[in-house]
Amino acid sequence: MTVSARDVAAALRDRLPGLSTTKLHKLLYYCQGHHLAAFGEPLFSESIVAWDLGPVVSALWGEEKYAVQIPDATLLPKELDEAELNTVGYVISRYGTLSAGDLVRLTHSEVPWKAADNIRQVTGEKRAKIELDWIKKYFEDKEAQDDTEERPHLDEAKLAQWLAGAEARRDRSRQRDSREEIRARLTSGG
Repeated sequence: MTVSARDVAAALRDRLPGLSTTKLHKLLYYCQGHHLAAFGEPLFSESIVAWDLGPVVSALWGEEKYAVQIPDATLLPKELDEAELNTVGYVISRYGTLSAGDLVRLTHSEVPWKAADNIRQVTGEKRAKIELDWIKKYFEDKEAQDDTEERPHLDEAKLAQWLAGAEARRDRSRQRDSREEIRARLTSGG
């Protein structure tokens, strides 16, 4: 069962105090995408639309912009389950240090936003829905690509050679290595 975007937004804000509205909506998009790819179902029920600044959960944006500030127990965020919290945690670890501007540029380079933006361009509308199927396919492909990317090979012999003598260097008086010493170790492999 999906939760609301408001519930996911509360979890994001709890972990990233001071989160701007623009950054929040980009992170919601990434939460939806990664959750769809991992679990095959949406994280939240509201649709995501393409606006000039990228993906936005327009229902949440409107709710927050025009909401009357009266406490309502029905609006308290629901607790997310373990899988939902894991999605939020993953997205924060992967995208949380990026600025709102970085996230805008990143989302503008991705297929789901581009497809919806093309519709906006053709129709002249200010917004166009980013279909869940587009998001799911893009993030499934992205995760598959991330899994197959070649990781750097660690040459254990060279690492051992590089670390040889590290204890002796550490134990000598607290002097900095000179550039010449570092170059010599790098070029000699030891």
